[in-house]
Amino acid sequence: MKKNGMLIALMDEYRKSTVEYQQVLTEISQDLFEKITDYETKNEDCKSIQNITFHIIQSGYTYSNYINSVNKREWFEYTGNIETPKKGIEEINKMLDFTEKSFDGIWEKTNKEIEKWKFETRWNVTYDFEQLVEHAIVHILRHRRQIENVIKNNG
Repeated sequence: MKKNGMLIALMDEYRKSTVEYQQVLTEISQDLFEKITDYETKNEDCKSIQNITFHIIQSGYTYSNYINSVNKREWFEYTGNIETPKKGIEEINKMLDFTEKSFDGIWEKTNKEIEKWKFETRWNVTYDFEQLVEHAIVHILRHRRQIENVIKNNG
């Protein structure tokens, strides 16, 4: 049976967004990675590039967990440590592999079948499948842009 083209496209774009994020990580020093660059934010996830990277990875697993709920798979809460940009890159790759595995049993579904699934998230937003994955993609893009601005301001 043929894989669903929408799912292929979503996964391809998700990978592309993470590659762009990982490229930014290769360009920063350990000091900048760890440096608190936003003292004003109350959001612990956005105080440093290190915090942002952990947040992206943990969120990626969360999105995948919602997808996994379609097939009644166990929830996995990411709790790793991201000590270096290199470790961030490695953990993003693991998160992507986890995401791709969450599509197992779904690849051959029709758009009509997929459109029926709704996910009530822990941040109180309800998404359909496509919206959830699109949110995952844009989440990384927004944080990549945020880090590029941190680099400009701390260059």
